[in-house]
Amino acid sequence: MTDASQAFAEIKRGAEEILLEDELLEKLKQGTPLKIKAGFDPTAPDLHLGHTVLINKLRQFQQLGHEVIFLIGDFTGMIGDPTGKNVTRKPLTKEDVLANAETYKEQVFKILDPKKTRVEFNSTWMEALGAAGMLKLASRQTVARMMERDDFKKRYTGGQAIAIHEFMYPLVQGWDSVALESDVELGGTDQKFNLLMGRELQKSEGQRPQTVLMMPLLEGLDGIQKMSKSLGNYIGITDAPNDMFGKVMSISDDLMWRYYQLLSFKPLEQIEQYQKQVNEGANPRDIKIELAKELIARFHDEAAAEAAHQEFNNRFQKGAIPDDIKELDVVIESDEIAIANLLKEAGLVASTSEAMRMIKQGAAKIEGEKVTDNKLAIAAGTTAVYQVGKRKFAKVTVK
Repeated sequence: MTDASQAFAEIKRGAEEILLEDELLEKLKQGTPLKIKAGFDPTAPDLHLGHTVLINKLRQFQQLGHEVIFLIGDFTGMIGDPTGKNVTRKPLTKEDVLANAETYKEQVFKILDPKKTRVEFNSTWMEALGAAGMLKLASRQTVARMMERDDFKKRYTGGQAIAIHEFMYPLVQGWDSVALESDVELGGTDQKFNLLMGRELQKSEGQRPQTVLMMPLLEGLDGIQKMSKSLGNYIGITDAPNDMFGKVMSISDDLMWRYYQLLSFKPLEQIEQYQKQVNEGANPRDIKIELAKELIARFHDEAAAEAAHQEFNNRFQKGAIPDDIKELDVVIESDEIAIANLLKEAGLVASTSEAMRMIKQGAAKIEGEKVTDNKLAIAAGTTAVYQVGKRKFAKVTVK
C-alpha cells in the first residue's frame, strides 16, 4: 500500500472538505484496508459525468488498496432524497428502482474494477430492521435537529410542505454506515447533513465514526447550474461518442480546467503543463480535444474517441453536415408551423422558450442559414435541414 502521506495527498485531489483530515490520515497510517462507502439512489436509468466525480474518487481509493463499497440505495430511492428540493419527491416503485440499479452496475464498472468492488443494496438491512426498528431509529433524532437542514428550513418558512417520511432519509443513510461499518463515506457538498448523520449514529452504536469526504458538485455545460438531466446540461456516460465529443467541446475554456480536475485521470503535473501551454499561447481547443478523447475512450474505446475526433473536424472545422443526420416527419393540422414549435417537435430543443432563446442567439439555422425571425412560419410540404447549436441536426419534412 502507498505511503500514508502520499496517499493522503492523492485523496485530497479535488476534494472540497474532509471531516476530519487528521482522522483520515491516522486511519491511513494504520496500514490496513479501509471500507470506503458511496451511495447512489437509482432514481434514473443513466449516470452522467457529475455522478462520476464520486466514482472516480472511489477508483482512487481502490487503486490505493482499500475496500470500495458501491452502495445502491434501492430502499432510500423509494423515499427520495430531499436534499436541495423545494417539494417532496415522488417516490419510485420497487420495480423502477431495481431496473435502474441494474444499469448502474453496468455503467460504474467502466470506472471501477468489478473484481475489487463490493456492491450492496441498502434494502438488505433496512427491510430486516422492520417497523419497530424504524421507529427506534426515528427516536435517535429530534424534529428540531432535522429542521437545522437548510432545505427543510427554507421549505418550512416558505410554506412548502415537508412530508414526515423525508425526515427518515438522513437517518436511513446514516444507518447504512452503521450496517456497513464504513471507515470513510464519500458524498457531494450538498450531502453534508446526511453524511454527518452517519458519524453520529456510528458513535451511538459504539463504532469508530466514519471520516466524511465531500466532493464539489460538477457544473453542467452551462457552467452555472450543477450537472443535471432535468436541466439538460449534462453529459451522459452512455452518450454516443460523437455527442459526448461535441458536448465536451461546447464547454467554456475556464470550465475545462474544472472538468480536468474532477474527471481526468491524468496526473496533476500533466494538467499543470497543459495550463502552462495555454498561458504561453496554445489554443485551449486542442487541450479540450484531449479531454474529450480521454472521456470517450473511458466509456467507449480508443477507436471511438479517434472516430469522434475526426467526425468533429469534418462537421465543425470544415462546416459539413454529418452523414448520420436523423430524418423525421412533423405532422401539422394547419398549413404551417411556427419555427419554435418545429424545432421542439423535431427534438432539437426541449421547449419553445429554448427555441426562441436559441434563435435570438443566432444558434438556429435552416440549410446552414441563420434564422433571424422568431415568428417565421414553415409551410407544410417542405423539407429542410434544421440545426440548433453546433451539434444538433435534423432533416425535417413538414406534412
